[in-house]
Amino acid sequence: MHTTRRTLLAGLAAVALTPGRAAWAATAMPRPPASLMGAVIRRLPTARKVVALTFNAAWDTSGVDAVLTELRRRRLPATFFPTGAFAKARPAAVRAMAAANGLGNHSYSHPYFDGLSTQERQREILRADTAIRAAAGTEPLPYFRFPYSSTTTDSVADVNDLGYAAIEFTTDTNGYLGPGRGMTVDRVVERVVAALAPGAIIQMHVGSSTGDGTVLDAQALPRIADTVGAAGYEVVDLRDFLVPAGSAPGK
Repeated sequence: MHTTRRTLLAGLAAVALTPGRAAWAATAMPRPPASLMGAVIRRLPTARKVVALTFNAAWDTSGVDAVLTELRRRRLPATFFPTGAFAKARPAAVRAMAAANGLGNHSYSHPYFDGLSTQERQREILRADTAIRAAAGTEPLPYFRFPYSSTTTDSVADVNDLGYAAIEFTTDTNGYLGPGRGMTVDRVVERVVAALAPGAIIQMHVGSSTGDGTVLDAQALPRIADTVGAAGYEVVDLRDFLVPAGSAPGK
Protein backbone atom coordinates (compact mmCIF):
# COMPACT_ATOMS: atom_id res chain seq x y z
CA MET A 1 0.00 0.00 0.00
CA HIS A 2 1.26 3.46 -0.86
CA THR A 3 2.76 5.42 2.06
CA THR A 4 0.11 8.14 1.91
CA ARG A 5 -2.63 5.51 2.02
CA ARG A 6 -1.02 3.85 5.06
CA THR A 7 -0.90 7.23 6.74
CA LEU A 8 -4.51 7.92 5.80
CA LEU A 9 -5.80 4.64 7.19
CA ALA A 10 -3.80 5.16 10.37
CA GLY A 11 -5.44 8.55 10.71
CA LEU A 12 -8.86 7.05 10.14
CA ALA A 13 -8.22 4.50 12.86
CA ALA A 14 -7.08 7.25 15.20
CA VAL A 15 -10.35 9.13 14.81
CA ALA A 16 -12.40 5.90 14.98
CA LEU A 17 -14.10 6.24 11.60
CA THR A 18 -15.72 3.07 10.35
CA PRO A 19 -14.16 1.02 7.52
CA GLY A 20 -17.21 1.76 5.37
CA ARG A 21 -16.58 5.45 5.58
CA ALA A 22 -12.91 4.84 4.89
CA ALA A 23 -13.64 2.89 1.72
CA TRP A 24 -12.79 5.87 -0.47
CA ALA A 25 -9.14 5.48 0.58
CA ALA A 26 -8.89 2.33 -1.51
CA THR A 27 -10.83 3.56 -4.54
CA ALA A 28 -9.25 4.79 -7.73
CA MET A 29 -9.77 8.51 -8.10
CA PRO A 30 -8.06 11.47 -9.74
CA ARG A 31 -5.24 12.92 -7.67
CA PRO A 32 -3.13 16.06 -7.54
CA PRO A 33 -0.09 16.08 -9.83
CA ALA A 34 3.39 16.43 -8.35
CA SER A 35 3.39 20.11 -9.31
CA LEU A 36 0.66 20.77 -6.71
CA MET A 37 2.32 18.86 -3.89
CA GLY A 38 5.07 19.87 -1.48
CA ALA A 39 4.15 23.54 -1.25
CA VAL A 40 1.30 25.95 -0.62
CA ILE A 41 -0.36 26.62 -3.97
CA ARG A 42 -1.29 30.26 -4.38
CA ARG A 43 -1.23 30.27 -8.17
CA LEU A 44 -1.85 27.44 -10.60
CA PRO A 45 1.20 26.16 -12.47
CA THR A 46 0.34 27.50 -15.91
CA ALA A 47 1.38 30.30 -18.25
CA ARG A 48 -2.10 30.49 -19.77
CA LYS A 49 -4.35 33.46 -19.10
CA VAL A 50 -6.68 31.57 -16.81
CA VAL A 51 -8.09 32.16 -13.35
CA ALA A 52 -9.90 29.91 -10.90
CA LEU A 53 -12.91 31.09 -8.90
CA THR A 54 -13.20 29.57 -5.42
CA PHE A 55 -15.68 30.08 -2.61
CA ASN A 56 -15.34 29.19 1.06
CA ALA A 57 -18.42 28.15 3.03
CA ALA A 58 -18.21 28.23 6.81
CA TRP A 59 -20.98 30.60 7.97
CA ASP A 60 -24.51 30.92 6.63
CA THR A 61 -26.03 30.39 3.18
CA SER A 62 -26.94 34.02 2.44
CA GLY A 63 -25.13 34.17 -0.90
CA VAL A 64 -25.31 30.56 -2.06
CA ASP A 65 -28.33 30.85 -4.35
CA ALA A 66 -27.12 34.08 -5.96
CA VAL A 67 -23.63 32.68 -6.59
CA LEU A 68 -24.88 29.38 -8.02
CA THR A 69 -27.45 31.14 -10.20
CA GLU A 70 -24.82 33.45 -11.68
CA LEU A 71 -22.37 30.60 -12.30
CA ARG A 72 -25.06 28.59 -14.07
CA ARG A 73 -26.18 31.58 -16.13
CA ARG A 74 -22.66 32.18 -17.39
CA ARG A 75 -21.67 28.50 -17.46
CA LEU A 76 -18.65 29.21 -15.31
CA PRO A 77 -16.92 26.59 -13.16
CA ALA A 78 -15.99 27.19 -9.54
CA THR A 79 -14.70 25.20 -6.61
CA PHE A 80 -16.37 25.40 -3.20
CA PHE A 81 -14.52 24.77 0.06
CA PRO A 82 -17.08 24.01 2.77
CA THR A 83 -16.18 23.11 6.31
CA GLY A 84 -17.44 19.81 7.62
CA ALA A 85 -19.57 21.60 10.20
CA PHE A 86 -21.19 23.65 7.42
CA ALA A 87 -21.86 20.50 5.40
CA LYS A 88 -23.44 18.76 8.37
CA ALA A 89 -25.65 21.74 9.23
CA ARG A 90 -26.57 22.72 5.65
CA PRO A 91 -26.48 19.59 3.46
CA ALA A 92 -28.92 21.00 0.89
CA ALA A 93 -26.56 23.90 0.17
CA VAL A 94 -23.61 21.56 -0.24
CA ARG A 95 -25.59 19.31 -2.59
CA ALA A 96 -26.49 22.35 -4.66
CA MET A 97 -22.83 23.37 -4.85
CA ALA A 98 -21.80 19.87 -5.89
CA ALA A 99 -24.41 19.63 -8.66
CA ALA A 100 -22.11 21.33 -11.17
CA ASN A 101 -18.98 22.23 -9.23
CA GLY A 102 -16.12 20.61 -7.35
CA LEU A 103 -15.95 20.50 -3.56
CA GLY A 104 -12.72 20.94 -1.66
CA ASN A 105 -12.09 20.49 2.07
CA HIS A 106 -11.83 23.42 4.48
CA SER A 107 -11.45 21.39 7.72
CA TYR A 108 -14.27 20.38 10.01
CA SER A 109 -14.38 23.17 12.60
CA HIS A 110 -12.15 25.87 11.05
CA PRO A 111 -9.32 25.95 13.64
CA TYR A 112 -5.84 27.39 13.23
CA PHE A 113 -3.84 24.42 11.94
CA ASP A 114 -0.46 25.73 13.06
CA GLY A 115 -1.36 24.97 16.69
CA LEU A 116 -2.58 21.40 16.06
CA SER A 117 -0.74 18.10 16.20
CA THR A 118 -0.53 15.84 13.16
CA GLN A 119 -3.27 13.63 14.60
CA GLU A 120 -5.53 16.63 15.25
CA ARG A 121 -5.01 17.88 11.70
CA GLN A 122 -5.90 14.47 10.33
CA ARG A 123 -9.03 14.37 12.47
CA GLU A 124 -10.16 17.76 11.14
CA ILE A 125 -9.58 16.81 7.51
CA LEU A 126 -11.09 13.34 7.67
CA ARG A 127 -14.15 14.38 9.68
CA ALA A 128 -14.73 17.10 7.10
CA ASP A 129 -14.37 14.62 4.26
CA THR A 130 -16.97 12.36 5.86
CA ALA A 131 -19.43 15.22 6.41
CA ILE A 132 -18.97 16.68 2.91
CA ARG A 133 -19.33 13.26 1.31
CA ALA A 134 -22.53 12.56 3.26
CA ALA A 135 -24.05 15.94 2.42
CA ALA A 136 -23.10 16.05 -1.25
CA GLY A 137 -23.43 12.39 -2.16
CA THR A 138 -20.34 12.75 -4.30
CA GLU A 139 -16.56 12.43 -4.12
CA PRO A 140 -14.84 15.52 -2.64
CA LEU A 141 -11.75 16.71 -4.46
CA PRO A 142 -8.27 16.07 -3.02
CA TYR A 143 -7.85 19.80 -2.38
CA PHE A 144 -7.51 21.28 1.10
CA ARG A 145 -7.72 24.95 2.04
CA PHE A 146 -6.33 25.98 5.40
CA PRO A 147 -8.60 27.93 7.75
CA TYR A 148 -7.31 31.50 8.03
CA SER A 149 -4.67 30.52 5.43
CA SER A 150 -2.58 29.54 8.45
CA THR A 151 0.07 27.27 6.93
CA THR A 152 3.37 25.85 8.11
CA THR A 153 5.82 23.45 6.48
CA ASP A 154 4.74 20.69 8.85
CA SER A 155 1.00 21.25 8.35
CA VAL A 156 1.37 21.25 4.56
CA ALA A 157 3.31 17.98 4.81
CA ASP A 158 0.49 16.50 6.92
CA VAL A 159 -2.08 17.59 4.33
CA ASN A 160 0.00 16.14 1.50
CA ASP A 161 0.44 12.86 3.41
CA LEU A 162 -3.33 12.43 3.30
CA GLY A 163 -3.25 12.87 -0.47
CA TYR A 164 -4.46 16.48 -0.58
CA ALA A 165 -2.89 19.45 -2.33
CA ALA A 166 -2.85 22.65 -0.25
CA ILE A 167 -4.82 25.09 -2.41
CA GLU A 168 -4.76 28.63 -1.05
CA PHE A 169 -5.27 31.77 -3.15
CA THR A 170 -3.59 34.57 -5.04
CA THR A 171 -5.98 37.09 -3.51
CA ASP A 172 -8.93 37.15 -1.18
CA THR A 173 -11.49 39.70 -2.28
CA ASN A 174 -12.10 40.60 1.39
CA GLY A 175 -15.77 40.82 0.54
CA TYR A 176 -16.51 38.87 3.71
CA LEU A 177 -15.54 41.92 5.77
CA GLY A 178 -18.73 43.63 4.64
CA PRO A 179 -19.66 47.32 4.39
CA GLY A 180 -19.27 47.76 8.12
CA ARG A 181 -15.54 47.15 7.79
CA GLY A 182 -15.01 49.35 4.76
CA MET A 183 -15.58 46.92 1.90
CA THR A 184 -17.75 47.62 -1.14
CA VAL A 185 -18.52 45.84 -4.40
CA ASP A 186 -16.15 48.24 -6.16
CA ARG A 187 -13.31 47.36 -3.81
CA VAL A 188 -13.99 43.63 -4.21
CA VAL A 189 -13.70 43.96 -7.99
CA GLU A 190 -10.58 46.12 -7.68
CA ARG A 191 -8.84 43.42 -5.64
CA VAL A 192 -9.57 40.85 -8.35
CA VAL A 193 -8.26 43.15 -11.07
CA ALA A 194 -5.06 43.78 -9.13
CA ALA A 195 -4.44 40.04 -8.82
CA LEU A 196 -5.04 39.04 -12.45
CA ALA A 197 -2.15 36.93 -13.70
CA PRO A 198 -1.85 33.52 -15.35
CA GLY A 199 -3.10 30.88 -12.92
CA ALA A 200 -4.53 33.31 -10.36
CA ILE A 201 -6.78 31.76 -7.72
CA ILE A 202 -9.51 34.06 -6.40
CA GLN A 203 -10.92 33.40 -2.94
CA MET A 204 -14.46 34.50 -2.12
CA HIS A 205 -17.14 33.51 0.40
CA VAL A 206 -20.79 32.50 0.06
CA GLY A 207 -21.89 33.52 3.56
CA SER A 208 -22.21 36.64 5.66
CA SER A 209 -19.59 36.84 8.40
CA THR A 210 -21.39 39.83 9.87
CA GLY A 211 -24.71 38.01 10.19
CA ASP A 212 -26.68 40.72 8.37
CA GLY A 213 -27.12 38.74 5.17
CA THR A 214 -24.85 40.99 3.09
CA VAL A 215 -22.59 38.96 0.78
CA LEU A 216 -20.50 41.35 -1.27
CA ASP A 217 -18.83 38.54 -3.19
CA ALA A 218 -22.21 37.37 -4.49
CA GLN A 219 -23.11 40.93 -5.46
CA ALA A 220 -19.75 41.45 -7.17
CA LEU A 221 -19.63 38.13 -9.06
CA PRO A 222 -21.28 39.43 -12.29
CA ARG A 223 -18.79 42.29 -12.48
CA ILE A 224 -15.89 39.99 -11.62
CA ALA A 225 -16.87 37.66 -14.47
CA ASP A 226 -17.20 40.58 -16.89
CA THR A 227 -13.87 42.05 -15.83
CA VAL A 228 -11.99 38.75 -16.06
CA GLY A 229 -13.39 38.13 -19.53
CA ALA A 230 -12.68 41.65 -20.74
CA ALA A 231 -9.05 41.23 -19.68
CA GLY A 232 -8.76 38.16 -21.90
CA TYR A 233 -8.82 35.57 -19.12
CA GLU A 234 -10.70 32.28 -19.08
CA VAL A 235 -12.22 30.86 -15.90
CA VAL A 236 -10.97 27.30 -15.43
CA ASP A 237 -12.11 24.38 -13.31
CA LEU A 238 -9.67 23.18 -10.64
CA ARG A 239 -10.75 19.65 -11.52
CA ASP A 240 -8.85 20.10 -14.79
CA PHE A 241 -5.61 20.18 -12.80
CA LEU A 242 -6.01 16.65 -11.45
CA VAL A 243 -4.47 13.60 -13.06
CA PRO A 244 -6.06 10.16 -13.50
CA ALA A 245 -5.43 7.52 -10.85
CA GLY A 246 -2.65 5.16 -11.85
CA SER A 247 -0.81 7.65 -14.06
CA ALA A 248 2.91 8.11 -13.58
CA PRO A 249 4.01 10.65 -10.93
CA GLY A 250 4.30 14.16 -12.27
CA LYS A 251 2.08 13.51 -15.31
